[in-house]
Amino acid sequence: MPTTPPDWPEKSRDLSRLLSRAGLGDRAAFATLYERTSPHLFAVVLRINRDRGQAEDVIQEVYVNVWRTARTFDAVQSQPLTWLTSIARNRAIDSLRRASTQPQVQSHLTSDEHSSDVYDNIPAPAAGPLEMLSKASDARELSHCMEGLSAQQRQSVALAFYDGLTHAEVARHLGQPLGTVKSWVRRALAALKGCLDQARLRDERDVEAVR
Repeated sequence: MPTTPPDWPEKSRDLSRLLSRAGLGDRAAFATLYERTSPHLFAVVLRINRDRGQAEDVIQEVYVNVWRTARTFDAVQSQPLTWLTSIARNRAIDSLRRASTQPQVQSHLTSDEHSSDVYDNIPAPAAGPLEMLSKASDARELSHCMEGLSAQQRQSVALAFYDGLTHAEVARHLGQPLGTVKSWVRRALAALKGCLDQARLRDERDVEAVR
């Protein structure tokens, strides 16, 4: 069993052990891994692909992939949940590319009284701009757009969308009020969407010019 870094929390150590055992074909360990991580990964997928049916299919693909590749997990490179989140995010992005229409935002509220903070404890909202991030075909262009953000905005977006943290978790990580973090993320996504839209329009004009 691979040695885990001494500063890892016990949760990460447990997940690492489960991944190691799953990599050896231990189905019971894999089942436990699923129970402990699927709620988080499903939330990550659902924030990228808002179609719940498609998100459920993606989660199945994620865990088939995890079962096949668990033995390749390297504790030196990342913590288990970070590795699993990366797989889930990539699968979710692929599902958007396969979809014939953009996913629609679905509300699960039964009343208006909880609407203000209903998304505080699931990964960050704004599916439209996130789709622009996910579908950005030129990583260099995305990097260029990210440079136009403030340091706080870049860090908030990275934590929310690349590490799969919730708004509340980002706020705790940065030691900032929840409202401040929400504002940073919202403004950052709006700025990124505008920047990527401009890049897309330039590409379209270049294609037309060639024709």
